Parts: sequence; structure tokens; C-alpha cells
Amino acid sequence: MPRINLLPWRAELRQKRKKDFMTAVLAAALFGGGSVYVSKLVMQSRIDAQTERNDILRAEIKKLDEQIAEIRNLQTQRDRLVARMEVIDSLQRSRSEIVHVFDEIVNIVPDGTYLRSIKQQQSNIEVTGVAESNGRVATMLRNIEGSAWLKDHDLSKIDNPNPTARAQFSLKITQATTDEAKRKGQ
Repeated sequence: MPRINLLPWRAELRQKRKKDFMTAVLAAALFGGGSVYVSKLVMQSRIDAQTERNDILRAEIKKLDEQIAEIRNLQTQRDRLVARMEVIDSLQRSRSEIVHVFDEIVNIVPDGTYLRSIKQQQSNIEVTGVAESNGRVATMLRNIEGSAWLKDHDLSKIDNPNPTARAQFSLKITQATTDEAKRKGQ
């Protein structure tokens, strides 16, 4: 029987399979590495694009924050201007009030009564003076009650040491506003 040696063919086949396996492993490794590299590039480009969008948003937010600060500054300036306008309007309306108050003081002081001082702080007026009698002071208080520009009197002191001497008095009066005076009828 003839002898056929199959070992070299098997060895060659094994070598070929080994070579094909190594080629497939190398191709798979190259394909996997390429896929990883390409996916890394794609993800990096997406990250870069998102970073650019975020930078644009940050810049726009910064601009809006500056505009908001400017709006708040303008609102503060507006509030200050409105307050000034209200003060000016108040002064404009009350400009003639002091003239009316002095006119009323002349009208409420009866004969025989003399004023020593008149002090005004805002709408409060403090009057000191002397009168020939307590009756003259009472007449003055009644005149204040009938006045459109003076209201809320408070006789804080009346001093009459003896019946023949003059009565010294101290009186606090509140000045009415223009609107109150108009309502009262003047």
C-alpha cells in the first residue's frame, strides 16, 4: 500500500488558517480602531459646536444682564425724577398757602391782642403773644375755628398773674392744605 504523507498539507492548511485568522484579527482591530477614531472625531466636533453655542449664549446673556442693569438704573433715575416732580408740584401748589396763612392770622387776631412770635415748622405754627384779657384769647380761638386756612388749635399755655395784667399765651395751630381750604369754603 502506498503511503501518502498528509502532514505537510495539514501543516500548510493550519498555517493558512492561522494567517487568515491573524489577518481577520488585524482587520477587525484596524476597523475597531478606525471606528473609535471616527466616533471620537464626530463627538469632538459635536462638543466643539455645542461649546461655540454655549459661548454665544453666554455672550448674549452678558449683554442682556448689562441691559437689565441699565434698565434698573433708568428706573432708579425715573423714580428720583418722579419724586422731584412731586416735590416741585407740591411746592407749586403750596406756594400761595403762606400768603393765605398770613392773611388769616391778621383776620383771627382780635383787637387788644398782640403777637410776639410766629414760628412755623412744616404745617405746624406756634404763636406766642399777649392779650388784654382771657376773653380776647377765647375770641381768637373761635376765629381759628372759622378759618379755612387754619385748623386744629391747641392752647398750650395762658398765664395771667393778676386780673389787671395782660394774659400771656402760647398757641399751636395746624395749617390747612389748599385742598382742605377749598373744601371748607374759601
